Amino acid sequence: MPERVALGTLLRHVLELLDGDVAKLYDELGLPDYRPRFSPYVRALVADGPASIRELAGKVGVTHSAASQTVAQMARSGLVTLAPGADARRRIVRLTDRARETLPVIEAEWAASTAATRGLDAELPMPLADLLAETVRALRRKPFRERIAESGLDPRPEIGPGPPSP
Repeated sequence: MPERVALGTLLRHVLELLDGDVAKLYDELGLPDYRPRFSPYVRALVADGPASIRELAGKVGVTHSAASQTVAQMARSGLVTLAPGADARRRIVRLTDRARETLPVIEAEWAASTAATRGLDAELPMPLADLLAETVRALRRKPFRERIAESGLDPRPEIGPGPPSP
């Protein structure tokens, strides 16, 4: 790995390593179209029952747009259905029978991943989830854009004249 890797590249690589192995495991467990990103949604729907996409976004901790995209993938995989809510703008997400049938496999993977996370955390100076949560809090206190501005970068640099017109 290069000595200086861009932060975003490193974060994406860590996520690829984690999610990639979990996705391989789901494939080996007979769920090739199940993605690791589905589990928080499935767990929320199991715990609390049907919910709107906005409610799911809040429970999972993602934007409405991200939740909408994930729910659409889940619907294509036959794991959830979408139905209009009381307000026509809201769509209510429900687990399908297929999703309920896969719950024992999903819950076993979740438990195994939790144990694996504890093992990984034991190798790190601090638990990875704690570090990431603290990073989120720090960025909420002072957004990264503000930190970049403090470095002295002018968002409107003077750009020299372009090529001559033909």
